[in-house]
Amino acid sequence: METLPSVIQTDYKKLEQVLHYIIHHVGGLPHVGEPVLHKLLYFCDFDYYEMYEEPLTGEQYRKLELGPAPIDFDNTIQSLETQSKIVKLEVHYHGHPQEKFISLDEPDVSLLSARQLEVINETLERLSSMNATQISAFSHQDMPWKATEDKEIIDYELVFYRDPLTSVREYE
Repeated sequence: METLPSVIQTDYKKLEQVLHYIIHHVGGLPHVGEPVLHKLLYFCDFDYYEMYEEPLTGEQYRKLELGPAPIDFDNTIQSLETQSKIVKLEVHYHGHPQEKFISLDEPDVSLLSARQLEVINETLERLSSMNATQISAFSHQDMPWKATEDKEIIDYELVFYRDPLTSVREYE
């Protein structure tokens, strides 16, 4: 029986807004497919938690071989597709099949504060140029991923043990 490491609850509406915002801003980049979106969403959530000690979306992430993966990603994508906010495309990137998501509409950010948007934008600026291999390798350097057993849920509290490579907070 799996027990969840924290009492953080997922805010599904906010998760939908954050994911749509990310797709709107970087989904059109040729190297941004589903694996990159997983990691960008993870770093938005975990960076915000490290900075402000409260959840952004509260989404849970499972430690998988290629890095952290949001457990509600598919349902959130399906909801955005049903609302005609995004479209999924099957393309090839460097000879490999890739699932891309393209925004069809301006994202609703009504549930997001200015500081939440600031952290999201900073995360996208810092990491969105990485391809799937690069951002996966980077996520493997993050203490929350490193300290979690395979296929288990990653505890948000582990952000406070990050090293300078992945930390986004100035500690005294």
